[in-house]
Amino acid sequence: MAETGEGLPEEVLALIFRHLPLRDRAAAARVCRAWAAAATCSTVWHDTKISCECELEGMLPPYLSACLDHVHNLRLEFEPSREASRRAAIELLMVLAGRALGLRGLCLECRGEKPLFDAGRDVLEAVHAVCGAARELRHLDLRRLPFTLDDALVLQAARGCPELHSLFLDNSTLVGSVGPGSVLELLEACPRLRALGLHLASLSHAILEALAAPDRAPFALLALRCACPEDARASPLPNEAWAALHRRHPGLAVELELEPALPFESVTRVLQPAIPVAALRLNLSGDTVGPVRFAAHHYASTLCVLEVRAAASAELNAALKELAARCAALREVHCFCVVSHSVLDAFRAHCPRLRTYTLKLTREPHPWRPTLVA
Repeated sequence: MAETGEGLPEEVLALIFRHLPLRDRAAAARVCRAWAAAATCSTVWHDTKISCECELEGMLPPYLSACLDHVHNLRLEFEPSREASRRAAIELLMVLAGRALGLRGLCLECRGEKPLFDAGRDVLEAVHAVCGAARELRHLDLRRLPFTLDDALVLQAARGCPELHSLFLDNSTLVGSVGPGSVLELLEACPRLRALGLHLASLSHAILEALAAPDRAPFALLALRCACPEDARASPLPNEAWAALHRRHPGLAVELELEPALPFESVTRVLQPAIPVAALRLNLSGDTVGPVRFAAHHYASTLCVLEVRAAASAELNAALKELAARCAALREVHCFCVVSHSVLDAFRAHCPRLRTYTLKLTREPHPWRPTLVA
């Protein structure tokens, strides 16, 4: 009798299985020899997403362990407040650290609430272990980890991952513990780094100069989050340094996220005319109209994404209309307050590249969903 699935080539089965969640891949591998071969081949596992909330617990040995060598890019989701989910994530990371020769990308994402007074030491130790073993790691994204990241982690990445192309440390922690010194060491140890996410307090004039060095590889993205007290106290970065960096890397895009912890005087220090801001997210406790007008005047040629969380006002409507008239390259605009119909008309008329927007004319129940432009 012919085996189930014998009529389909392994390549076709693999293309199907790569879209299945982990439990279904495991079930497919138990159907027959042909499906088992397809379900465990590298094509299925090259880009893998694993959720420890629902599908990993109790599954690591032996099926998943046999496939980890094929994983090149891993997105790992877990819930730190659930002990089983957390333990499964840590176990998987430690196994990866022991056999991570092929790992190229790692993205960690925490779901749910972080337990109070949880420093995440066990999770961060597992990340340290992976960074020490994955010599070929290209991309490390820790933006969705709610724990305080520190110099030790950055230095471990610098020593253990010389091939890094992107590193994102701009997470939502309320304490910034990554100093500019460790970032400088990272830049020296990882010459191919082309995308970096930091808290503002981790950036310095010396880092901008290092990125602008003549022998530096092309640098594409700098994501800056200003959300903790250390960011508010950070030294201002001179406009001339930003101008030199942009001249050295004309394709550079800077993403700025300004949170309520940033007082008005700090906002005025952060926003420099020469920064090539491609995405600006404003969630300020004070004046928002001023930063919107500043963006309209200085970021017109680079701004692609704008997000505003503020109270509705006639002044904000006027600032948004001015920005719409000047920033023709905008692809996304999201305002989480009610705006006037003239604001919506302005963005539709002046921004031909607009692809999605959140511009509500009346108050609606949350969550507000964006409108896609046909």
